[in-house]
Amino acid sequence: MIKMPRLHILCEGQTEETVVREIIAPYFAVGDIHVTWSIHKTKRPAGGCAYKGGLGTWGRLLPEIRLLLRDSSITLLTTLFDYYGLPGDVPGMATRPHGTPYDRVAHVERSMAEAVGDRRFAPHLVLHEIETWVLLGHDALAELTGDDGLAEAMRLIVSTAHGAELVNDGITTAPSKRILNLCPRYRKTSDGPLVISEVGIDDIRKACPHADGWFTMVQAALAR
Repeated sequence: MIKMPRLHILCEGQTEETVVREIIAPYFAVGDIHVTWSIHKTKRPAGGCAYKGGLGTWGRLLPEIRLLLRDSSITLLTTLFDYYGLPGDVPGMATRPHGTPYDRVAHVERSMAEAVGDRRFAPHLVLHEIETWVLLGHDALAELTGDDGLAEAMRLIVSTAHGAELVNDGITTAPSKRILNLCPRYRKTSDGPLVISEVGIDDIRKACPHADGWFTMVQAALAR
């Protein structure tokens, strides 16, 4: 019996875990890729349970990556982290080049991979955050919230930026901040995955070049 290649995705938090479990894993399974996942542990108090979700420092993240890579059954280890809000000590953040957001995020991903130094580690940062994919689901979120005007407002945000991935990462203008401004009732961990599921991976790939590059890389790396 031929063993399926195993992709392990280290997730930033609960929302990303749900997206991986319910949307990304079934998508890759069609191509005979077995997906497993875990949530990054930000800290572990003495005698207590580890806190999960969000990103701490690179110093906390690196040992977790190395520990996962000790598992020889993992064919490829990747991440589903937001580029927005990434800790400043992550490799490449302090040396990002001038250029497009695509150039800058790719520089950080390469720097992270080089810092780990294992060919099985191929990090991925969502440009600019997981709500980028939610912005594509303007009709789905409008229907979910019962706000007909929401769809047009979200379309305008994406078109003005010339693409969902180019909606910037300002503290008040990042994708999640814009969605919350339009829809204060939006709940990241529940509404986000529902909307992303309605959008679908194929449409995300068509609209988001950086995300498409990640899916293409994984499929190529794990092709039999």
